[in-house]
Order: sequence, then C-alpha cells, then structure tokens
Amino acid sequence: MRLAGGERFELPGGTTLRAIHTPGHASNHLCYLLEEERLLFTGDHVMQASTVVINPPDGDMAAYVESLRSLIANEDLEWLAPGHGFLMEQPKRAMQWIIGHRLKREAKVVAALRALGAADAEALLPRVYDDVQPRLHAMARRSLLAHLLKLRSDGAADETDGIWALRA
Repeated sequence: MRLAGGERFELPGGTTLRAIHTPGHASNHLCYLLEEERLLFTGDHVMQASTVVINPPDGDMAAYVESLRSLIANEDLEWLAPGHGFLMEQPKRAMQWIIGHRLKREAKVVAALRALGAADAEALLPRVYDDVQPRLHAMARRSLLAHLLKLRSDGAADETDGIWALRA
C-alpha cells in the first residue's frame, strides 16, 4: 500500500498511521506518524547524532527547514524513530536544534561570501565546513550548494558561471 501526504491507514488493533509530506532531503520524502503513540518515523528527515545531507536539485534546504518548522508547529509528538539511530525523546527540541544548526551554517556561508567576495564552491567549502573532517567534504559540498541555492531563492545571493556573491 502507498500513502501520500495526509493519508491515513488503519492498522489492526485500532492504531492509525498517517503519512506526512516532509520535503527537503528529497522532494518526495514522507514521515509516518503512529498517531496514538505520537511516534514519528522520520526516515532520513531526522537522524540521530548526524545531520541529513541535502543534495540539490531534488534536495532543497528551504523546504527542509520549513518541513521541520511545520512538524514543530503542527504535530504533537512524543518520540522520533529515525531511519538511522535510536528512539529520540523531546522531538521538538531535536528539530529546533537541527534548524538552529542549519541557520548557523547558513550564517557561515554568508560570512565566507563577505570575506571572499565572489567565490566558487571550492573556495567556500573549507571556510564554511572548517569544523568537518576533509574526508567528508564531498558530502558537505552538496549541502553547501543547498545553502547557496536557498540564499539565492531568498534574494540574498547570486550566481554566475559557478561564482557566488552576496547580492548588493
């Protein structure tokens, strides 16, 4: 059986599973809420002890942050069951931490663009991800692009031939 965002499936024993569309990691990503337990199966939307790679063009940082904000605002959650890791308590606190982390990273992108002026992703990467081991920079590059695209859609940055700059 396939569930789309908002659809419910009645399970034996009187429990209900509801699909929640949570784009960001991927445009078609769904989380599943076991309503009676207030348990959200997050798949790759939230992971324990790690952040999710947002990989454009299908991954979208703005959509990811908005999906987290929507879950915080609209769902009464007791537990998160990530696709990677163990059960997590205090779901709203965990998701607020992720949003804060993403916005801090975005601020590092802006600071790097201010310091370098116009720059390509290769020049930005070691500044923005100076706290990430270089062996992980290939994955970090994907999230960097997601941040840059978000800044462009927010009207804060422009790109020409792979060179990024803050909008004047």
